[in-house]
Amino acid sequence: MTKNIGVQEISMDQYNYLLPDELVAKYPLPNRSDSKLMFFHDGQMEDRVFKDVGSLVPQGSLLVFNNTRVIRARLYFHKATGAKIEIFCLEPLKPIDYLQTFSETKSCTWKCIVGNAKKWKEGTLILPVTMPDGTEVKLSAEKGEQGGNAREIIFSWDHGYTFSEVLEASGNIPIPPYLHRDTEESDLQTYQTVYSKIKGSVAAPTAGLHFTEDIIDKLNGEGVDTDEVTLHVGAGTFQPVKSDTIGGHEMHTEKIEVKKKFLENLLAHHESVIAVGTTSIRTLESLYWMGVKVYNDRGISLDELHVQQWEPYQESNLLSTEQAINSLIQWMDRLKLDEIRTSTQIIIAPGYTYRVIRGMFTNFHQPQSTLLLLISAFLGEAWRDIYQHALDNGYRFLSYGDSNLYLK
Repeated sequence: MTKNIGVQEISMDQYNYLLPDELVAKYPLPNRSDSKLMFFHDGQMEDRVFKDVGSLVPQGSLLVFNNTRVIRARLYFHKATGAKIEIFCLEPLKPIDYLQTFSETKSCTWKCIVGNAKKWKEGTLILPVTMPDGTEVKLSAEKGEQGGNAREIIFSWDHGYTFSEVLEASGNIPIPPYLHRDTEESDLQTYQTVYSKIKGSVAAPTAGLHFTEDIIDKLNGEGVDTDEVTLHVGAGTFQPVKSDTIGGHEMHTEKIEVKKKFLENLLAHHESVIAVGTTSIRTLESLYWMGVKVYNDRGISLDELHVQQWEPYQESNLLSTEQAINSLIQWMDRLKLDEIRTSTQIIIAPGYTYRVIRGMFTNFHQPQSTLLLLISAFLGEAWRDIYQHALDNGYRFLSYGDSNLYLK
């Protein structure tokens, strides 16, 4: 099998557009559901308001949310000289499981990006942390091995609090760099979805920020089913494509968690799935390819489920969505698994055929980004008209911006 050369030779210049800074939403609207909504269906655009979604989502659909929760991943230490060292926690290494590492009460190791690293040549950094009950905790950071732009950081602390509690008391929510501002108190609430549960992301699945509990309840009452997956969003989601073609870009890996009950629900709705956000999309489409893997090799291990970047463009033995998901359920039954915890590096670009979703909620994305490629794979050239209309009509762009609903 050979890679799909046509996909890899896509020029990123084709996915560029001029985004004025004044259209980048620096803050969310006071009410989540008051955002504009671009509704695209049957080849037509409609300007709507997000609170109208109850009348736009077809009855019988399954809306899939990413229930990950953004952690306070940005820590600021100060050396005795006064130098400020930023440690940005990306993902756990020891223990590698999120639940375990957040439950640790003495130490853990994370893959981190260190800001102002040249000022931290040696020694241990100490961050005094005042816990909610008034206890003073000392959070220590020691350097481990360097790996590319990231470094292992060994954290340790006293008084027996969990790492989750220490991080909650000492860290900052890492809002997107293109907002060009510091995190503010309001971001602690507005940069989380109302259904966020599982801690682990360093960026919010922002398409879900428009949903309120009332809207979800109304959708359920109108015959729309909802369910959840978990993909922990990494800092790579903001990584620009620096190569001239997409083939020169290395897609970031993100961890996913999916329960067997969700797969059974997905199987029952396999012709009417609408993903909320690009992270849900990447998870759902990855599940299809995992189903193909286990169909082709029943003895495959959990570690081998990981979907590599170009793998979907290499596979020739294609299955229906129903066959793939059913194969994955049967494989889990054989291994007596109630949940899959694995990872995906999937890249979705023009030339990719969507296997699971029939619609998507998403925000407006940055020029020359992998996320723009993802929506283009769904919309075709129509993305250009949609984005031009949004630019001409004052839509708000990026994480805190307005919403889109695309239906096939």
